[in-house]
Amino acid sequence: MIRNYLLLAWRSLSRHRFFALLNSAGLSIGLLFGLLIGAYIWSELQVNRQLRNADRQYILTSEWKNPNTGYPLTTLGPLARELKEKYPTLVSGYYRFDAVTTIVSKGDKYFREGIQIGDSTMLKLYGFELEAGDPNTALNEPNSLVITAAKAKVFFGSEPALGQTLTLQSFSGSTQDFRVTGVLKDPGENTITQLNADNFNQFFVSKSAINFFGRFDMESWNNLYIVSFVELQQGKTATDLQEPIKQLLKTHAAAAVIQDLQVKPQTLSGFYREKDNGFVNRMMNVLLVTGLFILLMAMVNFINLAISRSGSRMREIGVRKVLGGARAQLIVQFLAESVLLVLLSALLAVAAYPLVKPLFEQFAGKALPRLNDFPLQVYFGFPAGVVALGLLAGIYPAFVLSAMKAAQAVKGLQGKVRDRILLRKALVGVQFSLALLLLTATVVVTKQIRYFFGGSLGYNKEYVVAAQVPRDWSKAGVQHMEDLRNRLALHPEVESVSLSYEIPNGNNGGTAQIFPQSGDSTQAVSSQVMMTDPYFPETYQVGIQAGSYFKAGQKDSLQLAINATAAKALGWNNTAAAVGKRVRLAGDPRVFTVQGIVKDYHFGTMQQQIPPMVFLQVQLTNTYRFFSIRLKPGTISHSLASIDAEWKKLLPGAPFDYKFQDDTLKTLYDTEIRMERAAYMGTILAIVMVLLGLLGLITITLHRRMKEFGIRKVLGASFAGMLALVLREFLLVLVPASLLALPLSYWIMERWLEQYAYRTLIGWTPFVIALVVVSGVTFLLVFFRSLQVLKANPVQTLRTE
Repeated sequence: MIRNYLLLAWRSLSRHRFFALLNSAGLSIGLLFGLLIGAYIWSELQVNRQLRNADRQYILTSEWKNPNTGYPLTTLGPLARELKEKYPTLVSGYYRFDAVTTIVSKGDKYFREGIQIGDSTMLKLYGFELEAGDPNTALNEPNSLVITAAKAKVFFGSEPALGQTLTLQSFSGSTQDFRVTGVLKDPGENTITQLNADNFNQFFVSKSAINFFGRFDMESWNNLYIVSFVELQQGKTATDLQEPIKQLLKTHAAAAVIQDLQVKPQTLSGFYREKDNGFVNRMMNVLLVTGLFILLMAMVNFINLAISRSGSRMREIGVRKVLGGARAQLIVQFLAESVLLVLLSALLAVAAYPLVKPLFEQFAGKALPRLNDFPLQVYFGFPAGVVALGLLAGIYPAFVLSAMKAAQAVKGLQGKVRDRILLRKALVGVQFSLALLLLTATVVVTKQIRYFFGGSLGYNKEYVVAAQVPRDWSKAGVQHMEDLRNRLALHPEVESVSLSYEIPNGNNGGTAQIFPQSGDSTQAVSSQVMMTDPYFPETYQVGIQAGSYFKAGQKDSLQLAINATAAKALGWNNTAAAVGKRVRLAGDPRVFTVQGIVKDYHFGTMQQQIPPMVFLQVQLTNTYRFFSIRLKPGTISHSLASIDAEWKKLLPGAPFDYKFQDDTLKTLYDTEIRMERAAYMGTILAIVMVLLGLLGLITITLHRRMKEFGIRKVLGASFAGMLALVLREFLLVLVPASLLALPLSYWIMERWLEQYAYRTLIGWTPFVIALVVVSGVTFLLVFFRSLQVLKANPVQTLRTE
C-alpha cells in the first residue's frame, strides 16, 4: 500500500515537473539553510564541552560598580588558589593565567606571539593532551614551555620539538631561553587557551616566570588582572561559592575593592555564549529566527502552490471519488506527495552542504563541522524532522483538496478551492512581510556599522597602522624608542609616528582615580589611563579642546592631559577653566598639572559612553607597546614595503607585524560585522524565496486567466493595461504587507539600537530601500513572466473554447 502511494506520488510530481522543481528548489534552500544553522548552533554549544569535567568548570568574572575600575574577565590574583586551599570540599581544582605578547625567536626566526603565564595545573585540570611530554610535570619546572603542535612545526619543522629551546624577550629588553617540555595537541575551541578574540595563546609558561615578564605577582591581592578558573566538587554549584568569595574578599581585599566588586562564577559553557555582550547567544538567536523565517516561507510556497494547482487536479479527485476512493485515501496520497517532495529536497540540501559550507563559514566567522562530525542522534533526528516537515507542509492542502465534492470536481469547478483566494493572498503577504522585515533590519544594521567606521570616531583612522615594538621598560629603553621614533618619522613615506602604551582598540592599560588637589580622594573620578608621547594627537588627528598636549622634548612627567568628559566629571563644565589646575591620582603623593583638554574620542566600542580619560607621558611609567604610524597618502603597498625595510634596520630581530586601524575596528566590532553578514545572507535567501513563490503564483494566475486575456486582446486591450491587471493582484497584497512589516521592523530595530550609547538614526532610508527592492523585483518578475502570455496570439489561447 505504501509503495503504491509513493508510486502515485512520483507520477504526479513527474507530470507537473515545473511546479515540482519550483517547490523542490524552495524547500532545498530552506532545508539547506536550516542544516547550516543547525550545524552552527551545534558547534557553538560544543565549545568547552570537550574539557574534562566540563559541567563543573567555572570562570570567575568581575562586575564592577564603576566599569572603569577593573576588567570583567579578570579578578584578584590569589582568589582561585585560596578557594581551593581554604574550601577543598567545595573546590577541587583551579587555574590562573596572565597573558602577554612578546617576541619568540629561534635562530633567524622571529615572531610576535601570545604567551600564557599560568599555573602548572592547566594540562591536568582540563585534560589537554600532549603529543610529546608528560602533562603531569610539563609546567612544573622554571623556564619550562609548552607549545602547540602548529607552533612546533613553525619553529622546528619536522624535527622533534621536545627538549629544544626557544628564546623569549622580556619587557626590560632581556632574553631568556625556555625549554620545550610539552607539545600540545590541537585543543579545539575553548575559553582556556582562547579566552576571547584578542587572547589566542599557543605558548604556555610556568607562573614562576611572571617576574621575568615584569607582570604583577599572581599572589598579590592588589593584582586585579588575573584570569581565574575553578573546578567545583561533584554536586556543588556557583551559588555555593558566593559566601566563601565574600569572606575571602572581606579578609584580604582593599576596602575600595570590596565596595566596588562583585565576583560572579560562570560555567565555561555559559560564559562562552554570554561574553562580548552575549554575542554568541544573540547570533544563534538571529540565525535561528532567520532560519525559521526561511523555512516558513518555503512552507508558504508549498501550500500556496498546492492550493493554486488544485484546478489542474480536480478531475483526478472527482474520478477517484466516483470510483469509490475514500477521503482518507486522498489525504494519505497528498501527504505522500508532500513527504516525497520534502525528502527529495532534503537529499539535495545534504548534497549541497559541503559545497555551501565554506561560504557560510565566511558569513558566520566560524568553522562548521563536516557531515560525518555530527553525533549519531542527528542521523536519526534529521530524517525524522524532514518527514515531520513534509507532513506539516502538506497537511492543509491535503485536507482542502480531499474535501472537494465529487460532482464539482468532475465538472472542473473549483468550488471551495476558488474561495481560498484570500488565504492564498494572505500567504503571499506573509512572505512579503518577512522579506521587508529582514531587508529593513539589514539596512539598519549596515547603517549602524557605517556609523562605527565613519567620522563620529573623534579621530582619523585613515592611513594609520600600529605595530608592537620590543619592550625595554626603563628610562634608557624609552629614550631608545624615542630616538627610533624620530628616525622613523623622517622616512619619506611617513607623516607622523607616535610611541604609546595604548591604541584605540578598547584595551586600555588600567585605571586611575583622579581628583582636584584641593578635593577629597573619596570623590575621585575613575578614569582610563592613556600613556603616550607628544605625537599621539598628531598621528591620530585627535583635537585639543583647550590648552596644549605634551610638547616634544618636554620631560616634566608631572604634566598631564584629560579628556572633556573627565573635565566635566571633575566639576569644570567650562573645559578651558581646567587648564592649569592641580590634580592628584589616588595612591600617588605627587601633584600633577592639567596641561590640556583632549576632545572626546571613542577608544572602545560605541556601546558604552566615552569614559573619563587621563593622558600621561610614557616617561612617567616607562611603559610602551606600540608605534602608531600615519602614512602619507599614496600607494599603500609600496609605503609598507619601504617602511618594512626601514624597520628591519632600526629594529633587527623584531617583526614588523602591523595592523591598520580599520582592521583594529573590525576586530572591535566583530560581533556587529558578523551579525551584518548573517542579516545579508538571510535577506538574500528571503528574497529568493519570495521570487520562487511569486514565480509559481504568477504562472498559475496567468494560466487561470489566459482565455480572459485572449478575449480582452480581441476587444482591443493593450499589453500595458493587461499587465497592470496582473500587477494589481500583487500590489494589493504588497501594500497591506508593507503596512504590517515596516512599523514592526522599526520597533524591532529601535530596541536593537538601544544597546548602543552612540547610534545612528533609523530615518526613512531603510524603509524606502526595502520597498523599492521588494516591489522592484516583483514588477520585474511579473513583467518578464507575463510577457510571453500577454503577447500570445489570441487565436491560440481561445482555440479550445
